[in-house]
Amino acid sequence: MLQNVERIPVSPVFVGRSAELAALEAARERASAGEPQALLIGGDAGVGKTRVLEEFTARAAAEGAFVALGGCVEIGAEGLPYAPLVTALRALHRALGPELDAALSGSEGHLARLLPELGEAVAEPHDQYGRARLFDHLARLFERITADRTVVLAVEDLHWADRSTRETLLYLIRSIRTGYRLVIVGTYRTDDLHRRHPLRPFLAELERLRTVQRLELPRLGRAEVAAQLAGILGSAPDAPLAARIHRRSDGIPFFVEELAVSHQQGCTSGLTDSLRDLLLVRVEGLPEDTQRMLRVLAEGGSSVEYALLAAVLDDLSEDRLAAALRSAVDANIIRPTDDWAGYRFRHALVREAVADDLLPGESGRFNRRYAEAIEADPSLVPADARAARLTRYWTCAGDPSRALPHALHAARAARRRNAFAEQFQMLGRALELWHLVPDEVLAGLRDIDYAESYPACACEDPSHDHSALNYLDALAEAVVAARLSGERERGYVLTKEGLRLVDEREDPVRAAWFWYQRSRMAGSTGRSDGRPELQRARALLAALPPSAVQSEVLSRLAACEMVDAPNEEDLVTAERAVEIAREVGDERAELHARITLAVLRTHFGQAVQGFDDLVGVLGRARESTDPDVVSRAYVNFSDVYEGLGRSEDAARLAAEGAAYVAAFGRSSPDLLVLLGNQAESLLSLGRVEEAAVLLERARDEVPAGPRKHTTFPERLRAELALLRGDVEEAAAALCRARESVVLQQAQYLLPLFDVAVRLHTRQGRYAEARGELERALDYAPRGRQARYTWPLLVHGATSLADARGLPGAEGGPAERAVLLERIREAAAAQPVHGPVTVAWSALLTAELARAEGASEPGLYHRAVELLEATGLLYPLCEALYRAAEAEAAAGQERREEAARLLRRADEVARRRGDLHLQGEILLLAGRTRLPLEEQQPKPAERQEAADADPLDGYGLTRRERDVLRLVVEGRSNRGIAEELYISPKTASVHVSHILGKLAVGSRGEAAALAHRLRLLPG
Repeated sequence: MLQNVERIPVSPVFVGRSAELAALEAARERASAGEPQALLIGGDAGVGKTRVLEEFTARAAAEGAFVALGGCVEIGAEGLPYAPLVTALRALHRALGPELDAALSGSEGHLARLLPELGEAVAEPHDQYGRARLFDHLARLFERITADRTVVLAVEDLHWADRSTRETLLYLIRSIRTGYRLVIVGTYRTDDLHRRHPLRPFLAELERLRTVQRLELPRLGRAEVAAQLAGILGSAPDAPLAARIHRRSDGIPFFVEELAVSHQQGCTSGLTDSLRDLLLVRVEGLPEDTQRMLRVLAEGGSSVEYALLAAVLDDLSEDRLAAALRSAVDANIIRPTDDWAGYRFRHALVREAVADDLLPGESGRFNRRYAEAIEADPSLVPADARAARLTRYWTCAGDPSRALPHALHAARAARRRNAFAEQFQMLGRALELWHLVPDEVLAGLRDIDYAESYPACACEDPSHDHSALNYLDALAEAVVAARLSGERERGYVLTKEGLRLVDEREDPVRAAWFWYQRSRMAGSTGRSDGRPELQRARALLAALPPSAVQSEVLSRLAACEMVDAPNEEDLVTAERAVEIAREVGDERAELHARITLAVLRTHFGQAVQGFDDLVGVLGRARESTDPDVVSRAYVNFSDVYEGLGRSEDAARLAAEGAAYVAAFGRSSPDLLVLLGNQAESLLSLGRVEEAAVLLERARDEVPAGPRKHTTFPERLRAELALLRGDVEEAAAALCRARESVVLQQAQYLLPLFDVAVRLHTRQGRYAEARGELERALDYAPRGRQARYTWPLLVHGATSLADARGLPGAEGGPAERAVLLERIREAAAAQPVHGPVTVAWSALLTAELARAEGASEPGLYHRAVELLEATGLLYPLCEALYRAAEAEAAAGQERREEAARLLRRADEVARRRGDLHLQGEILLLAGRTRLPLEEQQPKPAERQEAADADPLDGYGLTRRERDVLRLVVEGRSNRGIAEELYISPKTASVHVSHILGKLAVGSRGEAAALAHRLRLLPG
């Protein structure tokens, strides 16, 4: 009887998802209150993600929210660019009408790249920022339409999402601010996420954002399966049936449905454990026309337009096709697509099972019919999907000659939409097909226009046939696409392939171009700094006429040296790069070369000319609207200003540059650098809280790709923690920064050595500080980066001075003398250009004298005088503190001067937000009885202050003072006990009390503090 009764396999009862639905509802309520929300729903295939989403969107719509739903399409490895977003935009366009038109004001031409219905797309350059411009216009649209209504943007099947869709969603999640009513929901299959699945890094990126919530749908328990079966069957199942279906379905709701239908149809036995057989049971029970239609539909992809399906099944009359479709829909095997233009399988597993069940030859035949139908009537599929679909169909049909041109056209279309990841994917498909295609077909590729982004070297080769496209041309395109899409590892492999194919003697310009690209890939992947590859390219071009490639090679070579070990020869190289670029008329190459030249000039004392050059480059770059040049100019301009002590100007320029780059995409590495530059300058200006906010923002801006982008902000977080006196956070940030170092370059390594020396010194770990200093000195002479080397040398000398006389801390006399001499040698090798480096040099002289036991107030006064002229808060506050300390030690007659300097040091430390130094100043004031507020003590009071015991200010008892002296000598608790005739337990208690009263965390820190502040006589 069950075989004759039509049953709906989907349970009308919503089972086992109350917690997840409650979380979604709570997110919608928060969004309605102006707090944008993002949720990701993950789970195994068939676990009920779509059902949860349907329930949620239905409730949201009932509450007045507008739902825009899009599904990712499975095409090749990563799908069609922006497919679900296009579907959602179409839904918005249909539903909102004039309201959407108003929200689109100013963005129609840009978003027309996604949705042609909006009008004609505006022309704009196809550069690495084009995609980001598109993202920005899309974000503005959602901000406008969610200002006064709640919108739910739902995207299904993110495991099939193309990279452009993923990055668009990431941009929207990051950029939509408080005050807008947007809920973004995505679903994905966790069992599809293999170790290298492209969705994995996307999910990891989102997990760092506080606004993103992930929901993992668990499998159903036995009671929940029984409830689901009751809804399907119309009555409660008996216990054995519920137990059997729970066991065989493994708690997957979709499998429960399939097994329930099998039970309804009397198929209680004879089923194998094969999932494919289970999934095909219901298909095999359908009419023959329906089964045939499903086989064709399965081979068409994740969804197929009705008109295309009808064209492929042209031997079926319209009525027979409609009957077949209705039969499959009624059986809940397929359903209409969200835009009602076609059909898709209700579950991908069923489609896969049907496709796997095809007979040999059927797959190829179906794919050929799809391709032929589209070529006969291109209107059967959307124009933006046509080339990609034809590539897939002809490839699966085993006809590479017809697939290759479409792959190239799809790549070009993706590039014009700034979907570089999809461009790279299609070019990869084209390269795979290339060698399967006859020469006569390849000759016909001359009609494919690739002039827009073809490497400049091709245009300079007189023997190159510009009307035809060869394998090497496509390979070069793929290299550029790999770089622009962030696929640098794969791009590096492609450059190796290009160099294998190019004859350096016959085509040296093209070979040099590939070496140049390989250098860029090597640097960004951490294989090398890229200089060996650039030297090879330079050698190939040395005897050739000037070319744009030659200018780019020379400019990049000088830039590599600029950030590591610049010398006067690099100035000549950069100047030659500028000359060549001008000669061949390549403005972009000229501007990049001029940036490098300007920075190098500031390195070598030509600051005025360097500044003038940077101002000129920035103005020309903005006129050219080349975002790559503009952002690089801002990065270098702000960095140069900070290096020369002009922190106000540096912060202003970095903020201006960050705003400019943000308009082209928040995922740009240049944005992260500019945020870091701005934060660094704000720290120099004492605007600590503003810097902290920027560093928090930078944490959310880290792009996918090279780890090196996190080194700079992590180092600044360590600097911030040191200012706040948080040594644990400083140590953690330093560790993260060092783990992220990819290239062994001075601009990365020297500041990290500097932070490590200061951190270990502050912890009283002088041996570790010496080790860091020695490693830095091994490297520093090669770096010749004065901006980073002078502070490192000063802090190294400070560590040696603080350790002097402390048992077990200062090291052997010979070792100490050698290290001090190495500091002097390294200082002698550094250029002294401008007031900042002169002031650092003076402070180093004073600290070296202190390290040798001959602290001279006059040396510190000289450093203070020079630093006051620079306007820098640091190291001025440090110099003032040391000058006050030296004056206080010089005798009673110098106390007034010491007090004046200490008050000035306290003032500057407060302006800088240096909590640690403020604490040190208080300790020094307490030990020396120097007032931090100006006053005129009476002679008797002055003598009383001079005679007071420094330890009185810490509340140490006489016994605790005795214990502290032994701690300074390095005695253990047992050694202290034996010396003082007390028990080890009592000694331990005394040590704990001492650490608490001195506010330090270890015996080493207590000993260091006692020594540094001369708390004990002798």
